[in-house]
Amino acid sequence: MIKINLLPVRASKKKETAIQQLVIAGAVFVVIALIVTSLYVVKRVQVATTQEAITSANNKITELKAKIGKLEELKTLKEQVRKKLDVLTQLRKNKTGPAQRLSTLSDLVPAQLWLTNYTESGQNVRISGIAFNEELIALFMKSLEASSNFMSVELVLSEQISVGEAKYKKFDITMKLESAPLPVAAGKK
Repeated sequence: MIKINLLPVRASKKKETAIQQLVIAGAVFVVIALIVTSLYVVKRVQVATTQEAITSANNKITELKAKIGKLEELKTLKEQVRKKLDVLTQLRKNKTGPAQRLSTLSDLVPAQLWLTNYTESGQNVRISGIAFNEELIALFMKSLEASSNFMSVELVLSEQISVGEAKYKKFDITMKLESAPLPVAAGKK
């Protein structure tokens, strides 16, 4: 009988199988390592891109904050200019107001009546003068009351004075302005 020794074939098959398994395991390990490395590289690129986007967004935010600061500064300047223009407008109104009142007053003064003093304090006005007689003072007071600039006209003083041999009537009149000018301090805030 012939005896065949199969042990070396089994052992060699086992060796071959073990080598094949090691090669397959090595190849799988290499493939997995390549996949992990490529995923790592892709994620690093994504992280770097995101960080660049964040840096760019932060730079834009900084620029926009600077622009917003400039806009706020411009708004403040605009408000200051508007307040100054309002004050100038009020000053122009007040400038024409007294001149217009004095012009009206000049037109209302009858002949033979002379004004010696005009004082304006806020809404109150005081006028002093000399007239030839009481009728001229009464006519002047009626004219003042009828004007659109003055109201509450009152005679405070009326007395006779002598200048040389002529006798005149000295008078003081108080009244209020029809519309009081706004104080300049109200324009400043």
